[in-house]
Amino acid sequence: MKVRVVHERLLTADTAAAGVLIDGLSSSKDKLWPHEAWPAMKFDGALAVGATGGHGPIRYSVEAYSPGRRVRFRFSGPMGFDGFHGYELEKARPGESRLRHVLEMDALGRARWTWPLMYRPLHDALIEDSLDRAQAYCGLDPPARSWSGWVRFLRWAFGRRSRATG
Repeated sequence: MKVRVVHERLLTADTAAAGVLIDGLSSSKDKLWPHEAWPAMKFDGALAVGATGGHGPIRYSVEAYSPGRRVRFRFSGPMGFDGFHGYELEKARPGESRLRHVLEMDALGRARWTWPLMYRPLHDALIEDSLDRAQAYCGLDPPARSWSGWVRFLRWAFGRRSRATG
């Protein structure tokens, strides 16, 4: 099953100012990843091509990185996730930039059902939370939103499972 998911947000900052959001990923200065509510993004070293890590059960390596502009991660897990995800930043208008998260993959094997039922709703909620953080960093009030009942249930179920397995 082919999957392409795009989330984007217009930021009131030029690309130089907003670029620190990408460059700070997985660091102690991370202003983009919503680590207070979701599993933290972690790598075996600094954000650089070849670094490996991920967040929660999602594993990947840094495939491409252009500081302040773009980072692309190649999936290595879960099984059946054959593709990439990443952030890119582009100039929109003077003083504004567009931050985009793109996920493209082939969902293979059991991922054909785990992606739409479990991972997609969690992914969408996490990325929207991430883009809310980007807007807040740029001085805007992000839209008021709450997770769907299904996302809340999945977070509860995954939380119980991770506590049980220790």
